Amino acid sequence: MKRLTTMFLSLLFAFPAVADEVDKTLDAASDGHVDISNIAGSVTVNGWSRNEVEVTGTLGRNVEELIFERNKDKITIKVKVPKKGGRGIDSDLHINVPQNSSLDVGAVSADIEVEEVKGEQRLHTVSGDVTTESSDGDVMAESVSGDVEVEGDKSDGETKASTVSGDVSLFRVAGMVAAESVSGDVVVDEGSFSRADLSTVNGDLIFQSELRKDGKLSAETVNGDVDIELVGKISAKIDVSTFNGDIDNCFGPKAERTSKYAPGWGLSFTEGDGEGRIDISTMNGGVSICRD
Repeated sequence: MKRLTTMFLSLLFAFPAVADEVDKTLDAASDGHVDISNIAGSVTVNGWSRNEVEVTGTLGRNVEELIFERNKDKITIKVKVPKKGGRGIDSDLHINVPQNSSLDVGAVSADIEVEEVKGEQRLHTVSGDVTTESSDGDVMAESVSGDVEVEGDKSDGETKASTVSGDVSLFRVAGMVAAESVSGDVVVDEGSFSRADLSTVNGDLIFQSELRKDGKLSAETVNGDVDIELVGKISAKIDVSTFNGDIDNCFGPKAERTSKYAPGWGLSFTEGDGEGRIDISTMNGGVSICRD
């Protein structure tokens, strides 16, 4: 008998408990707030037409519980793990929310993906990618180690996207934008802006979008090229500077040396009535500024 018990225990430890399946639903306000927290794994959020929040997916075998509750117009979804963390806490959550919900998603070691959600979004992960769609609401998307991508529908809003190690890509967003990377490229394409602030330390900056009347564009990198392609009518005062790199200007005026004794090029000119403002600078890299 003792021998059989020993064999049973050996098999039990050889095959640890598998992840738990999740399938839960709560009624929700059509334009309420959904707060999501998942330490490790992934979070995928989709907007749908029902006034319900649905959570499906799997919980890591060492997860203590899934907190899923409603307080007035706020839904909380939280993967509760042991204080010491450890293995077996990776959880993959698939969440459907009313389309007009606002979101607050926090993760440590997890990717975040959002589709078809129109409300305000605050998305943050430490190690993972953030991918989202924006419509009517403002978006803040952040990662420490991972790429950040936001795709809009040209609705006006405020978009803030940043990462320490990774690329930032913004497509068809509009209104006001701030995009930043420490080590990675920043790309802004098919947008329309009243203000755009772009910066990176080690990476290239690419801006292929419209700058509106009275609009302001700032593009700054330390080690990288800056490629600006302006769409539509341009009316702005433009200042460009490089320390170690050439300036290619399709609008006509030529860059000049900033010093007889040190490297560096500078360019200042006005296009149209000069209602807007464009400032471009790089230390080690070239600059190209053209009209589409």
